[in-house]
Amino acid sequence: MMPASLAHLLFVLALWLGLGWAVPAPAQTPPAALPTYHVTVRDGVFTPKRLDVPAGQRIKFILKNEGPGPLEFENADLHVEKILSAGAESFVVIKLPPGEHLFVDEFNIATGELLVIAR
Repeated sequence: MMPASLAHLLFVLALWLGLGWAVPAPAQTPPAALPTYHVTVRDGVFTPKRLDVPAGQRIKFILKNEGPGPLEFENADLHVEKILSAGAESFVVIKLPPGEHLFVDEFNIATGELLVIAR
C-alpha cells in the first residue's frame, strides 16, 4: 500500500496533466484593426463631406465636434445616433450595407450632411 502523501501527490499530478494545465495556452491572434475614418464637425459642417467605405464589414467613425454647440450625428434608417457636446470626441462602430447613406447633424440640418458610400 502507498503512503497517503504519495497517493495525494500522484492524484494532483494526474489531475494537473488531465486538465491541460501543464500545456501552454494556444497563442491568440489579436483581432484585426477596424477600418477607421476621422470625421470633424465645425459649425455644423462635416469634414470630409463624403466617404467611401467597404460594405458589409464593421467600420469605425471617430467623431470630433469642434463647434461651439452640440452635435447629433444621426442616420434614422440605420438607427444610428450619437450626441456630442462642444469640443467632445467619440466614436461609432457600424456595418453598412452596400449603397449611399446620408448622416446628418440634427442640430444643423441645412449644412450638416455626410454622404457615406459603402461598396
